[in-house]
Amino acid sequence: MAAGLHISISAETLLTIGGISITNSMLTSLIVSGLIIAFALMVNLKLKDTSNPRGLQNFAEWIIESLHNLVHGVTGDLKKTRLFLPFVGTFLIWILLNNWLGLLPGVGTIGLQEEVESTEIEEHASSLVTQTYAVTEPVEIDATTHTEVELVDTNEEVTIEEAHQEPAAESEYKEESAHGEAKTKFVPFLRPGTADLNTTLALAIVSVFMTQVFGVQALGLSYFKKYINFSNPIMTFVGFLEIISEFAKIISFAFRLFGNIFAGEVLLVVISALLPIIAPMPFYGLEIFVGFIQALVFAMLSLVFFNMATQSHEQH
Repeated sequence: MAAGLHISISAETLLTIGGISITNSMLTSLIVSGLIIAFALMVNLKLKDTSNPRGLQNFAEWIIESLHNLVHGVTGDLKKTRLFLPFVGTFLIWILLNNWLGLLPGVGTIGLQEEVESTEIEEHASSLVTQTYAVTEPVEIDATTHTEVELVDTNEEVTIEEAHQEPAAESEYKEESAHGEAKTKFVPFLRPGTADLNTTLALAIVSVFMTQVFGVQALGLSYFKKYINFSNPIMTFVGFLEIISEFAKIISFAFRLFGNIFAGEVLLVVISALLPIIAPMPFYGLEIFVGFIQALVFAMLSLVFFNMATQSHEQH
């Protein structure tokens, strides 16, 4: 259990396999992916050709029908709906489960205490300056300068170490360096996948990449005319803006989702530390709503961009 507040903007590494670091956000994402796959396999086993589905099949058909109606309401084309549905549905369900899984008890609060070497010793040691001088005759050292001179030979080099700390502080540093100093860091086993910027950035890249794929499938090479068009200076400038907008989409997608989910995680941690048990309950309700809205926003924006990419520039 965490002894106090634990807020980290980056995901923590749990273990390393073959040079690949497995973080707690990756573990949560794998769990979500496993749950979705397991659900699909269970539905497939119980699937029956009937006009009156029940139980798990009825629930699965309700999900698919709702997603189908959502996508078709934007595209208005059955062919496009069937093309976009797998991607939009996956975005919505996967992001939603990641958002809501982060609200379960134990996520972010159960983990290990790891020892981390302190950097104070290295910072202290960097205050010592070593200089070398050539000495040809004996030197007289003033005892008040805290300067230590070691003479080996009057014709050899002498090393002078000037300590910028008081002798008491220097002896204290030697004692610390002799015994060593370590501090602990709390590493939770699970962290919401969407509270990791790496995850949201990957989702954004997939969304923008598939936008280009759908655009090329629908319009062929003429799709790139919206980026490269030298017919007149205005269209050339517009094409330049279109290129910038594609990169802006990635940044907007990634930081919008990450910012909202991470902020909600921090809010719950702080409120739970200040007023545990009762006070966090309204905020949990708020985060359930926010988690759904953020998943829906990401999926709907992707759907709109997919649909726009399949339309010619004159139809926009």
